[in-house]
Amino acid sequence: MKMLQQPDLVPKVIRGEMKAALLDGDSQNYDLDRGFTRHPIDDNYGQGIVIKLARPYIINMIKLLLWDRDMRSYSYYIEVSMDDNDYEKIIDHTKFLCRSWQTLNFPSKVVRFIRIVGTHNTVNRVFHCVTVECYFTNKMVQLDKGLMVPTENVATINASACVIEGVSRSRNALINGDTRHYDWDSGYTCHQLGSGAIIVQLAQPYVVDSMRLLLWDCDDRSYSYYIEVSADQRSWHMVADKRNERCKSWQLVRFEKRAVAFVKIVGTHNTANEVFHCVHFECPAEILGTGEVAHPSSLPIASSSNISLNSGVSNTTQPTPSSDQYASADYSPQDDTQDAPEADQIETNSTSESED
Repeated sequence: MKMLQQPDLVPKVIRGEMKAALLDGDSQNYDLDRGFTRHPIDDNYGQGIVIKLARPYIINMIKLLLWDRDMRSYSYYIEVSMDDNDYEKIIDHTKFLCRSWQTLNFPSKVVRFIRIVGTHNTVNRVFHCVTVECYFTNKMVQLDKGLMVPTENVATINASACVIEGVSRSRNALINGDTRHYDWDSGYTCHQLGSGAIIVQLAQPYVVDSMRLLLWDCDDRSYSYYIEVSADQRSWHMVADKRNERCKSWQLVRFEKRAVAFVKIVGTHNTANEVFHCVHFECPAEILGTGEVAHPSSLPIASSSNISLNSGVSNTTQPTPSSDQYASADYSPQDDTQDAPEADQIETNSTSESED
């Protein structure tokens, strides 16, 4: 939808600090000091960041970019209103940890005001939002208690997922979609047995009931492992227990559907050495069909163009924390004469600059 450029016919931020950045259409150029709109989490009294649209629109999807130049996560909720007085909550992610791009679907609403309220930041007590976009979409999206039930893999770089724990020669190799190009030295993510894990953070909570992973299979070795999931990285629930099984190559895991934001894969045995290697991970494991839904026509409809004047979606990835030692697939700790390849030695960087 092309916006008329008269002052009264464009959306604007009416509450929040550094208001100009949120709707400037720039989702690429932001750093520690600029390119975002913010509000203090404490003593904000639910005021948050408020956007006033040019006129009432029917919308059913909001995309927003949370500041993601480090590995921090946020919790938040979103409310909508017609008069800036009576607000209705449409998104509640206060019990979840979220990062980077958020794609938020909800039942169609007539909206003039949008209020985004941050409730938690894992680094400091300020909520930062880089970009907000509003849409009406005909795409049918299944919701379960307000959370999206995805029909395609959301553990991808394009979906703003990231690997937050595990060792890999290539950043986010586990979720880059490449299931063909891997060998003894590259193309997989690993961790030492008995120490650490491989953890994938999804950009936002999804309700899922399946996942699939590819164990390194360039020889005849087998692995044992288990998988846990979490919404907040504190409480974990086991969805797969393969500790007493010998597993090879592709693994399909099914479980009772639940809200998931973090997936922890823990290797417990390798018949060849003391390292667990995983080539590919996806969640959910199956792609389901989608349908079209009709939309009301009595009010202006937010088309696939962005009401908030932003046009593109950027998928910014962050460096993956690594352990001190990277072990190649053929590495064995019992073999004192064989070291991991020089290129596979990764230093740990546990510090990151915090945004004010």
